[in-house]
Amino acid sequence: MSAPFLLGLTGSIGMGKSTTAAMFADAGVPVWDADAAVHRLYAPGGAAVAAIASLCPDAIVDGGVDRSQLKSWISRDPAALRAIEDVVHPLVAADRAAFVDQAAANGARLVVVDIPLLFETGADEGLDATLVVTAPTEVQRERVLSRPGMTEAQFAMILERQMPDAEKRARATYMIETLSLEQTRAAVRHLIETIGAGHA
Repeated sequence: MSAPFLLGLTGSIGMGKSTTAAMFADAGVPVWDADAAVHRLYAPGGAAVAAIASLCPDAIVDGGVDRSQLKSWISRDPAALRAIEDVVHPLVAADRAAFVDQAAANGARLVVVDIPLLFETGADEGLDATLVVTAPTEVQRERVLSRPGMTEAQFAMILERQMPDAEKRARATYMIETLSLEQTRAAVRHLIETIGAGHA
């Protein structure tokens, strides 16, 4: 059983990352989603619940981790975020490893790992390649501000936490510009073929 090719997928808010991830999945490529993994870990009975309970009992609501309570704790305590990350990151890594092992057992040659803060957290280490999805600044802005409840201030705050798009593009192995669904889907298909040819 050969190890599948691991492609890290990332992109700033509004760049089309989730849509692109869905296109890989539609093409039959297993996609591991970091955000979904955290949701599983925080759900009632999830692997992170007991550890978070020992750090911040107030964050446990109805048997699961309440993210708004965690945010409140982080805003009050400068050490909170690091404490949470020390607990959650190894669990997320284990979840990803189990997903990749299962995909390999199923014969997958390519696995996409969808990680919003791929470069920011150093999660690109150990991957075979990285893919950044991008779009012109005005397209990104229009997409994000059309989301329900999104404000200019929220958008600015999110961008501050994310590595600039230009820097992501410079660091990535591959790049897809998400201007239209048809063009993005074609680029995804082409990339799957390119990786498949080189990883035969």
